[in-house]
Amino acid sequence: MELATWIASPSPAALGSGYPDAFGEPPAAVNWATLNAEEAEVAWRELDAWVTWLKTSFGLPPGIVPPLWHRHDELVWELSALHTHWMSCHDETAPPSAPVAWLRDFADARTRLRDWVATCGTRLDRDRPTRRTPWPGESDDDAGGEVEITDRERDFDEFVRHDLLRRRRVRSFRNEPGRS
Repeated sequence: MELATWIASPSPAALGSGYPDAFGEPPAAVNWATLNAEEAEVAWRELDAWVTWLKTSFGLPPGIVPPLWHRHDELVWELSALHTHWMSCHDETAPPSAPVAWLRDFADARTRLRDWVATCGTRLDRDRPTRRTPWPGESDDDAGGEVEITDRERDFDEFVRHDLLRRRRVRSFRNEPGRS
């Protein structure tokens, strides 16, 4: 397969197993706050495959895309927006100059990603929850300490499993009689 064809329409085989072929549909932004469990599972798997491709293709260091990016909301939203933008710029209906616009925006995104990674404190071999500064009157919930990263893929799968369970519980709670 030619590189230009692969970039414009990567197949599941080209990106690895578990990557849904979403290129038959028009690109749409992902609102992580509103996805149900089924939508979230597809979105997580697609984003993970794309982030892995992005990291590998552009040689991005962990200071830009750390192994446990999925555990940091700020990185998920940034990478998800970048992914949607990439799909839009590489869609068959996009103008031929759109990929150049994506590359320009990618340069800006790398700066923001560096800032987010520095703020949250995650690294190649260790991760901790994003630092949060409580406002006056808020509790200072300690989200836990630093953990060693030993198996990124297993951590991702476990994280997604917990996220999907949480989404199913929220949906179930909302559907209880007497709830609206």
